[in-house]
Amino acid sequence: MLGLIPAGANDSVLKGAQDPNEWAVYGKDYANTRFSPLKSINTDNVAHLTLAYSFSLGSLRSNEATPLVIGDTMYVSTSWGPKYVYALDAATGAKKWTYEPEIPDDVLQYACCDVNSRGVAYADGKIFAGRLDGKLVALDAQTGKELWKADVIDYTQGAVITSPPLVVKDMVITGFGGGEYGVRGSLQAYDINTGKQVWKTYTVPLKDEPNGDSWKGDSAEHGGGAAWLVGSYDPKTNTVFWGTSNPGPWNTAIRSTGNGDFGKLTNLYTASTLALDADTGKIKWWVQGTPADAWDFDGVNELVLADLNIDGQTVPTMMKADRNGFFFVTNRETGKVLSAEKFVPTTWAEKWDVATGRAVEDPDKRAGPGHPAKGACPNLIGGKNWQPMSYNPETGLVYIPSNNLCMDWSVSEPKYKRGVMYLGGEFPPVLPPGGYLGELMAWDPVKHEKKWGIKEDLPFNGGTLTTAGNLVFAGNLHGQFQAIDATDGKVLWQKNLGSGVGAGPITYSVGGKQYVAVVVGRTVSLAAFVGDVGTKMLNATPEGGAVFVFSVD
Repeated sequence: MLGLIPAGANDSVLKGAQDPNEWAVYGKDYANTRFSPLKSINTDNVAHLTLAYSFSLGSLRSNEATPLVIGDTMYVSTSWGPKYVYALDAATGAKKWTYEPEIPDDVLQYACCDVNSRGVAYADGKIFAGRLDGKLVALDAQTGKELWKADVIDYTQGAVITSPPLVVKDMVITGFGGGEYGVRGSLQAYDINTGKQVWKTYTVPLKDEPNGDSWKGDSAEHGGGAAWLVGSYDPKTNTVFWGTSNPGPWNTAIRSTGNGDFGKLTNLYTASTLALDADTGKIKWWVQGTPADAWDFDGVNELVLADLNIDGQTVPTMMKADRNGFFFVTNRETGKVLSAEKFVPTTWAEKWDVATGRAVEDPDKRAGPGHPAKGACPNLIGGKNWQPMSYNPETGLVYIPSNNLCMDWSVSEPKYKRGVMYLGGEFPPVLPPGGYLGELMAWDPVKHEKKWGIKEDLPFNGGTLTTAGNLVFAGNLHGQFQAIDATDGKVLWQKNLGSGVGAGPITYSVGGKQYVAVVVGRTVSLAAFVGDVGTKMLNATPEGGAVFVFSVD
C-alpha cells in the first residue's frame, strides 16, 4: 500500500504482510495500518456474522494480544508472562502446540500496568515472544520448541516486556516497560538465528552524551523513556520508528525546572517518536510531543505509516494519536511535523506549534512544587492509550479508540528505590464535560477533523481493525464487539463476548473463507489509576481470557 520496496525488509515478514489472507505482523504490515484488503465480509453481509469457534486461553486478566495467522495456523499469547503461547488451527481452533515458559511468581509487582502480553512476532519459521521476566525467546513455529533465549533486561528493577518485537532483516528488535519505576529506556536488536545482541540504543542520554544536557543533574540515570509498545518500519529508508514513554519521575522539578520555563531541560528522548537506522540503531531524528512532560503523557503510541495526499502532493507520512491529545502527521523521511491538531478535548495546551516544535501551554495546567493543577485534560491515560488505531486507504480515515477524561495533579518529592514505583505525583480523575468517557472516532488526518464518532460511557476501550469491506471492527469494556460501517459509523452487527475488550481484532482467510478474530479479557491494574471511574471499569465485566473467531456462512 505504501509502495514499499523489499530492500532491507525481512522477506518472510514482507511476504506475510502483503498476503491478504494472512495476519503476519502485529499491525498487519510494517506500517501498522491494521487494514485488510479482504472483503468477503462486508457491509452487505456482516449482519450474518456468526461464531466459528472460541478458544479458552487458560489465563485471566488483561488479555491484550493481537493473534498472528501464518498459512492455516493462528499464534496467540496470553497474559501472565505470557503464561502460554498457543498454535491453533486457524479454521477450527484445534490446538497444535503449547509453549509454557517458567515465569517467576513475582512479576506482577514489577509490571506497572498489568501482566499483559500484546502478542508475538513471526519470521523465517520462528515465533518471537517477549516475556515479563525480561527475556526474549525464539520458538520453532512448527513445534513450539524454544530455540534460543536472550536476556534483554533485569525485570526486578521494574522492567518487563509486554509487547511483541519487530523483525527487520535478520534482527529482532524489542524495547521494555518501566517508565514508572525509574528505568533507563533502551531499544535492543538481536540476531534472528542466535539471539546474540546486535545493537543497543539508550533512549535517555546521560549527561556526558549528546543531548544529555536536556536533563537536570544526574536525573537521566532513572529517566524512564522506555519503548514498551510496538515499532514500525519503512524499508525504503531502512528506518525504524518507535515511541518512547514518559520521563521519570512524574515530578518535573527532579529532572527539569518544575515549571513551564524549562528551556533546554526537555528530557530527551522521552515522550517522543524516534527514527532509527535499522542496521545500527543510531537515532536519525526525533519528534518530542511533550517536552518536559508533567502529565504522564507517555509517548509510546504506535506510528502508522501512510502516503497521504496533502495539498495535491503525495507525502510519505507517519501518524500518531498522541496521549497528549494531539494528532501528529509527520513527514516520515525528514522528521518535519506537518500538523498537530487536537483530536480529543484538551486543556493543558492551547495548541501545538509546528514551527517551534512545542506546545503553547496553559501555565495553570502544569503542576509543580507549590503549584497544583486543576482540570488538566486529557487524563494520564491519554486521549488515546495503547489500544491500536487503524487506517483505511480507501476511506482516507483513521479509526481511533479515544478517551475523554481529565485530572487534577499535584507533586511530591520521591526517592528512587530499585523495583519500586518512582512517581512523585497525585492525580485524582476529573469527569469531563460531555457525559461520555470514551469515543470510537473516524478521523480525517488531512482535513484534521472528526468524520463520525460513537460515544462510550467508559474509557480504555478496544483497538480497531478496518477492511476493504468498508468495515471497522472494535470492542469495548462492556464486552460488546461491533462491526461498523467505515464511512458513516453505523453499527451493523454486535455481539457481547462476556469480558471487556482491549485487544485489536484481526481478519484472515483460510481455504477461501474469511474470518474475524478478537481476544477478550479486561484490564485490572489500570483501573487503580482512575479512581471511581476505575471501579466502573472493573464492574462492567468479569475478568476473561479467550479468543473468539467469527465468519459468515
